[in-house]
Formats: sequence, structure tokens, C-alpha cells
Amino acid sequence: MYWHLFNPKRVYDVFSFLLSVYLLLKKKERLLFFKPLSPRAFNHTIVRLGASFIKLAQVLATRADFFSTEYLDELKSLHDQLPPMLDAELKIVFSRAFPTMPFEDFTLIPIASASIGQVHEARIGGQKVAIKLRRLDIEKQVRADIVIISFFNALFRPLFSHYTKNSIEAVIVEFSKMILQEVNMTTELHNLQKFSATYAHSGIRFPTPFEAYCSEDALVMSYEEGFRFDDKERLQKENIDFKAIIGKLISFYTEQMLLRGYFHADPHPGNLLITPKGELILLDFGMVKSIPNQTRIAIIELLKAANEKNYELYISASKRLGTIAYEAPVGELALLSERMFDIFGNDNLSSENMQKLAFDVLNSTHDLPFKLPQEAIYILRVSAIIEGLGTTYIENFNGIKDILPILQENIPKALGADEGILESLVKEFKSIPLTIHHVKSSLQQISDGELKVELSLAQLEWLKKELKSYLKPFMFGLVLLLSALFSLLYDPSLKEVALVLFTLGLARIIF
Repeated sequence: MYWHLFNPKRVYDVFSFLLSVYLLLKKKERLLFFKPLSPRAFNHTIVRLGASFIKLAQVLATRADFFSTEYLDELKSLHDQLPPMLDAELKIVFSRAFPTMPFEDFTLIPIASASIGQVHEARIGGQKVAIKLRRLDIEKQVRADIVIISFFNALFRPLFSHYTKNSIEAVIVEFSKMILQEVNMTTELHNLQKFSATYAHSGIRFPTPFEAYCSEDALVMSYEEGFRFDDKERLQKENIDFKAIIGKLISFYTEQMLLRGYFHADPHPGNLLITPKGELILLDFGMVKSIPNQTRIAIIELLKAANEKNYELYISASKRLGTIAYEAPVGELALLSERMFDIFGNDNLSSENMQKLAFDVLNSTHDLPFKLPQEAIYILRVSAIIEGLGTTYIENFNGIKDILPILQENIPKALGADEGILESLVKEFKSIPLTIHHVKSSLQQISDGELKVELSLAQLEWLKKELKSYLKPFMFGLVLLLSALFSLLYDPSLKEVALVLFTLGLARIIF
């Protein structure tokens, strides 16, 4: 079904894209005979590759400390300035979404065009509205992208370590699930409604949907006006306080991730508008994610340890979050973490020097068991986007120096300690009988010999890996022994071959 997408040109485009990203991030001019694509060629390649690769590039487009101005200017167009649908395609999608014309006025030329859909201006009852139409056959294209990405993963999987394999698999699974949800406008409508209700008192504005006109192909909502988050020149003319806006964005995401556990996973500049009064408007709710409570608690512990510079506790919390394997050496990783914190907490270093020193440290960690679980993928993505937005306006902006203090201020509230000392004491006092009951129950189980010990998923994964690596030589040796037996049964004259196979099998099991 998708074999036409595996043509040599497309394969070369994927290779060129991945190689260019590597060289640009590493600040290298070439690798053997290969050079990174020029800014314009880089952009055109991403557009040709389609929605999935565009989504990845949108994250890169926020990193002012990774890419030169020429590349950033080209990448910015990927958020909402992609080539629109052809008129014939637009007609098919529009007629399918609206069998009868409900609008008094509809502008054919889109005001924004992104990877999944495009936005048009219209009017209903004299009110200005925005209509988001999904691209024709975009779901088929996305499914094809997933096939291609899975193909490359299967092809190169044997080359990666155990943890890298699992991390890549987690990225593909989570990405596939989320992007397939994003191409359905009905899902986005439900996300917008729930998000607006959850954060009604956040001080952030959201579009108001017109549910009666929405479908899988179209989302109709109020028209929101403002300046793009990355329109630095216009925001400067309006005397917008950049630090206040960044602080508001960080505080809002702190509430989403630490307090509510329900967050907008795609805050790129095209989805963030700022009004002349400094109000923040959040758009596009195709990617909204819930965080399991145990993950939320692990993030809080991680931030607390980072703020206190307790690096061993920081590594322990990272293990609970799932980004570091259970058996990883705590002492060694604690020292590496301390070095990274020293680099990013240094006010005297430029962003470029910070990046260079950080890469030098990271290069020494390639053999350590890092992981990327599904729950952490979008958390890390959002963190990268917000930090990238900060670097656009604030010199030497980074998460440790500028974001961590704001997050730390919210930890007591995230742990439920925002009602005051007296209320907290009352709450703890009320929980004493339950605590005593749990202790009594545990002691009873110990005396009856019925105490159960549960292993975490990380421990089970480690045991599975260790068991597999322990049994692997025995299984291989057994295969050689059975091959020796099969050879003799098949042809007795192959006794020399059988002897060699038997010797190799026995040696493999013993040694």
C-alpha cells in the first residue's frame, strides 16, 4: 500500500535530513564527504517528507542556541506557513465538512497553513470565526509516515544498545498514537473543551468552539488575534515585557505539569499569540496529554533535588521518572549531573559555550543506560520548546538558571501544601489513624509470614534484561548441539561437521 513512498529520492531525503540535524547540532561543517543542507534546501526537504518530519522540525525551530538565524528563519515557516491545499482538494474537504454553506463569508486563501490542516477566516451571524480544515487524505499520509519510520527503526534496530532500542521504540509508539489523534478534528474539539474548563481561571485565553459546526474534517472556533510569540520585532515595538511573558508561560506550564497533570504538548510559536496588552493566547489543541500521578510525583522530586543540588537524589528521582535505568551507577551519574548544573548555572558563559561544554560532558555518557519512556517524551519536548522560546528573547537563557527557581516556588502547592501551616497540620493529624492502621497491618503480615514485596517496572525490566543476557549463551550453545545431532541424523558422513558443532556448542555453554 505504501511501497511507492520507499523510492530512492525519499530515502535520500530522510538521510539528508537526519545527517544535517546531526551536523548542525554538533556545529560540524562536514562528515566525510557530506555537508549539511543549506537553510532553504533543509526546509524544502522537510516539507517534501511530510507531516511527521515537520512535527519534529517544529521543535528544532525553537532552538535559537542550536541554529543560526538563517536556519531559524526558514524553520519558522514550518509552523503555519506551509504550502496550502490545492483548490480542488480544499473543495472536497469543505463540501464534506459542510454539505450546506453555513457561513455568510468564507475566505478561500488560508491565514495559516500547517502540517495537519489549514485555517481560514469566515463569519457566522456577523461574528468573525476561524475554521481549521484538515488536509485531504492526511490520515493516510501520516499512517504512511509511521510505516516508513517503523521500517527505518526495524532496519537499524540491531545497531543500537538495549536502552536505545527501547527508547526509540517508545518514541515511535507514542508519536504514532498522538499524531493519529491529532489528525481528527473531533478529538481536538474535545481537547479544547476540556482544557478550557480545566484552566478557566489561569489568566490564559483559549478559542471558543462552535460545536454545532465541527466534525472530523473541521473545527470552527472564535477568531483570536495577537502577535506570534517569536515576532520579536513587533513585540519590541509594542513594549511587551519579554521576561514577564516567559515567566507567565513557565508558571502556566508548571500548573499543567505539576498540579493538574494535564498539559498542552505543542506550545510552538505558531500556537502562542500575545496581545498588545500582554495577554497570552494558546491555540491548537491536537496534542494534549495527561501525566500519570506517579510520573508527576517523580518530576516534583526531580525538581526538588535539582534545586537543593542533591545530585544522588536527582539521579534516584530520574530513575523513578524512567529516564535512567534501574541499575545505572548513581555515583558516576551524580558527578556528571553536577558538572552539567555547573555549566548551565554559570552566568559568565555564552549559550554557545554552554552548549559546547555540555556536549563534551554528554559525549562521555554514551555507554550509560539512559532511557526515554513514553511518559517522558512529550514532557521533554515541551521543556525543550519553552527553553528554546526563552533563548529567543533572553541572553544565555537556560532551564537551570531561569526556569528552575519558578518551578521550585510551585512545589509546595503541587504537594498540596498551599492552604497554610495550620490546615496542613490538621490534614496530617487526620491521616495519623490511617497510618497506624497500615503499620499494624504490615506487622501482622510479617508475623504471619505473608508479607509481599512488589518490584517496580524498572526492576522487572532490569531482571528481564539480565536473565536474557544470562540465558543467551546457553540457548545458542543448545542450538549448536541440536545442529550437531541433526547433522548426524541427516547424513552420518557429516560426523566431522557434527563434531565441530558439538564442540562449539559445549564450549559456548561452559564458557
